[in-house]
Amino acid sequence: MEDDGWTGVTDSASYGASRASDAVDATADSSPVPAPTLSSGTRSDDSAQPVTRRSLRGAQGGRQGGKPRGIGLFLRDVLIILVVAVLVSFLIKTFLVRSFYIPSGSMEDTLQIDDRIIVNQLTPELMPLNRGDVVVFRDPGGWLLAQEPVQQPPVTAAIDWVLSFVGLSAPDSNDHLIKRLIGLPGDHVTCCNALGQMSVNGVPLDEPYIKLPEGVTRVSEIDFDVTVPADSLWVMGDNRYNSRDSRYNQDQPTKGFVPISNVVGRALLISWPIDRWTWLDNYPSVFRDAGQQDDALAREPETVAAGVARDLKESAQ
Repeated sequence: MEDDGWTGVTDSASYGASRASDAVDATADSSPVPAPTLSSGTRSDDSAQPVTRRSLRGAQGGRQGGKPRGIGLFLRDVLIILVVAVLVSFLIKTFLVRSFYIPSGSMEDTLQIDDRIIVNQLTPELMPLNRGDVVVFRDPGGWLLAQEPVQQPPVTAAIDWVLSFVGLSAPDSNDHLIKRLIGLPGDHVTCCNALGQMSVNGVPLDEPYIKLPEGVTRVSEIDFDVTVPADSLWVMGDNRYNSRDSRYNQDQPTKGFVPISNVVGRALLISWPIDRWTWLDNYPSVFRDAGQQDDALAREPETVAAGVARDLKESAQ
């Protein structure tokens, strides 16, 4: 009989018919007759699923093949996580916060050379600027001396680029300045009175954050008297005798004032080194009276107008 290619169904029926016709011979012969096997390797009287060497090899191969697929899925997940982390870091660096390092001592003792700071970039677009804020801003023009670009080894330059992309490095720190905001638009800032103090809107300031040479009480080496124009700021370094700030740039195109559009953001905290980790205070108590004086001046025209209206009303009666 020829094999029809199916798995033992047709072959079992044919074999059963031939066994019935040979029953006498089977009775005469008492020796056990081995069950015939088919070309597929299954017994005709066995209902179990056929198991072949090929199927065993396939099962083993499946288990071995599963291992590479598992590693591939793991690597894919790791890659997805890394890409998402980089994108999130880039968005945070672009729209929320950035890291800068301090290249000079103009803000000592508040900030030291090589400190790392975190800057809130929501200021001033979404969060208002306040007197006393420590702000990072782009050079308005002529404040910084021209510097030759630093040559880095290719590997170092590549690593620095990646870190800057996610906001963990700031290769452009030398193109920015950091100072303390003293005068807002419309403020009248003068220095110095008989006690060597600076005044904002006629209110003398007691500044606990400044650094002065030993034995010196004047908070500025030079005198000045300015009114801050619209959309501009007056800024000064805490290390008053070692800071080229608004005072020393009055001969530049912006007359020493910093356009608000140049402000990158407000410095929030020192993030490195760890032993210097701290929030950067804007000392609201120092400028509180200056702000109240400013508010009083702003309310004065309204008060006068109200008094005139009241007098006219009384005279009409």
